[in-house]
Amino acid sequence: MALQGDSNDAPKKAAAILSGANVNFHSLRYVSERCELGEQKEAVLAVKVPEKPGSFLRFCELLDKRPMTEFNYRFSSREVAVVFAGIRLTGGQAELAEIIANLELEGFDVQDLSQDETAKLHVRYMVGGHPLEPLEERLFSFEFPEHPGALLKFLTTLQSKWNISLFHYRNHGAAFGRVLAGFEVPTNDDDAFAQFLTDLGFVYQEETHSPAYQLFLNSPKAE
Repeated sequence: MALQGDSNDAPKKAAAILSGANVNFHSLRYVSERCELGEQKEAVLAVKVPEKPGSFLRFCELLDKRPMTEFNYRFSSREVAVVFAGIRLTGGQAELAEIIANLELEGFDVQDLSQDETAKLHVRYMVGGHPLEPLEERLFSFEFPEHPGALLKFLTTLQSKWNISLFHYRNHGAAFGRVLAGFEVPTNDDDAFAQFLTDLGFVYQEETHSPAYQLFLNSPKAE
């Protein structure tokens, strides 16, 4: 930039250094998320679905292969599940209206939270907690390949045999997405469930005995 000096001096030049030293990846992630919401490239929805095997699969099918940026759910009752979902948009508000209409046509109760500051700043990171009744639950972490169809493969391989009691996923732009999932698995189903994990083919690790899970997410039967 040019700076005007005294009346007897020639104009002078100065440079401003922008180093980014006070910006880390967590800050960039926050900026990126807020930009996508502001530019209507992402929608945040709260969706009520029937609490029964196959409901999540039908929900994903209705999205018509649109990428999900986030999927948070925790079991709370035997009747209705409430899912917190982020969906990538390419057509802005018109596309969002179409998504909501398709979901409602299938009987899902949908609320758009894309403009809700509490949802965007806090609730999306706090979905979870202890279920209200005992569960025969096992917890696993997975690495999901970040490409369209990974979640559908997971759900179709599961084949509605076991109820999903917890699910947390957030896209951060890496080659693999980190997923935490809970399942209701009766003891006599252990062998069949082990076969499901093998057939799925994703990298996984059981987290049922994690101290964090035991303290903040486990069902009353273990307390």
